[in-house]
Amino acid sequence: MNNYELMVIFTPVLSEEDYKAAQNKFTAFVKENGGKVMHDNPWGLKSLAYPIQKKTTGLYWVMEYSAPSDFNEKLKIQILRDETVLRFMATKLDKYAVEYNARKRSGVPTGTEKAEA
Repeated sequence: MNNYELMVIFTPVLSEEDYKAAQNKFTAFVKENGGKVMHDNPWGLKSLAYPIQKKTTGLYWVMEYSAPSDFNEKLKIQILRDETVLRFMATKLDKYAVEYNARKRSGVPTGTEKAEA
């Protein structure tokens, strides 16, 4: 089992219910295929760096999960079939990234915070 982080940008025209349903669909897909969802974080509506399909904003969502190494190809196929997804990126996390994310979620200082003057 490897650790991964998936970032998905959904189309901004989704309703709140559709946005949550899309998130639930991908988390359920991970669980159905023997994976485990560690954490998911809906960022909400954010501006895009450049227009994608003539849209300047998107609904961001980040999920951290562990799964077998052959799972990502199945996930990629499911994401590409979904027309509500503008872009996605799956990243393999090493042990340091997993530890960093866990510390950041729990509120422990990670050393990357900005110093207040």
